[in-house]
Amino acid sequence: MPKIVTRAQKKESYDRKFCELLERFDKAFIVHADNVGSKQFQNIRAALREQGDTVILMGKNTMMKRCLRLYIDRTGNDKWSGLLEILVGNVGIVFTAMSLTDVRDKIDEFRVGAPARAGVIAPCSVGVSAGPTGMDPSQTSFFQTLNIATKINKGSIEILNDMEVVTEGEKVGASQATLLAKLGIRPFTYGLRMVEVFDNGSRYSPKVLDLTDDDINAAVMAGVANVAKISLALEIPTLASVPHSIVNAYKKVLSVGLETEYSFP
Repeated sequence: MPKIVTRAQKKESYDRKFCELLERFDKAFIVHADNVGSKQFQNIRAALREQGDTVILMGKNTMMKRCLRLYIDRTGNDKWSGLLEILVGNVGIVFTAMSLTDVRDKIDEFRVGAPARAGVIAPCSVGVSAGPTGMDPSQTSFFQTLNIATKINKGSIEILNDMEVVTEGEKVGASQATLLAKLGIRPFTYGLRMVEVFDNGSRYSPKVLDLTDDDINAAVMAGVANVAKISLALEIPTLASVPHSIVNAYKKVLSVGLETEYSFP
């Protein structure tokens, strides 16, 4: 007779696993799992296991928050406390000892195309291009509903101008979804989407992972330039402004020399 596992035992097992991951890893990121199929999820898990030391933890938000609070109270380790306020919606935690960028890129390999369904929030804007559609004249009503200018050319509907059909962040309407389906456009891609990064107690946006050394150098140089401008305007010498002050002083001496016909080395 198979052993029956009670709900309490399942919770204890989950709590034990969660705490082990919190102790074992220093890096993790939160992912949204909306519209991710079970087969797609299995493929992602398998790929991450092959890549290296990476574990995806899913579960009810209330359960994860409870385990995390108990862990913090028991150990006094609050470096993961920032997770509490962001465990909202259909989210999971990806713990990893690998490069965060490499793990994100591996997960993105499993994004799949999907049609626009009525009622979903559009993750990106979608437009249709001017030109023939291959649709017969009896289907002009879809274009008229969306105020898309068309004409009949050689027995098929032709769109006169490029047109945005779906706007990012807005719900997809039934007419929009039907039109895109008839045009054979599958505009959206779905997969695990990184929303927040935790690294040794620090929390930041995933956009930081895309920064290059050139981006950082450009930002530093822009800051130095701003400091130099302020220092010159206030006549307060700083390391950033002194080189400019010396050059400006030389220009003034040179001007005086030219006006007085006085030469110097």
